Amino acid sequence: MKKIAIFVDVQNIYYTTRDTFQRQFNYRLFWQEVMAQGDIVVANAYAIARSDDQQHKFQKALKHIGFDIKLKPFIQRSDGSAKGDWDVGITIDVLEVAPDVDTVILLSGDGDFDLLLAKVKDKYQVKTHVYGVENLTANTLINVADKFHPINQSLLL
Repeated sequence: MKKIAIFVDVQNIYYTTRDTFQRQFNYRLFWQEVMAQGDIVVANAYAIARSDDQQHKFQKALKHIGFDIKLKPFIQRSDGSAKGDWDVGITIDVLEVAPDVDTVILLSGDGDFDLLLAKVKDKYQVKTHVYGVENLTANTLINVADKFHPINQSLLL
């Protein structure tokens, strides 16, 4: 059976599905889809820690599905902007896991990950799949992935 690792940029998926469809991504249905393709050996969801009941319920639901939740503190800057970026953390985890899996699945539209996917494909010969909202996913990320799965109505709640 194929060994699969999943890496979810939670903020990216939340905002792109909300802005495009005004709906949320269906993580349970996604999980079932991926389970049919092989054995999920790593499933990390990267989110921002906020003391908000909805966030806690969401994180608990992801854990129940099978995801490990990695949280980074929410930082509110004095100018009103916020920070909470997981790009480096996701990159480190993908690089650590890639030698031990057959497929890396990334849920994000962030073009910063194109170099990462190109590297793990070349160095470890893993297959790379990207799930993202098509019109909000960087073309470079779509083009580097072995398979791009556009998030559409069928993967939403």
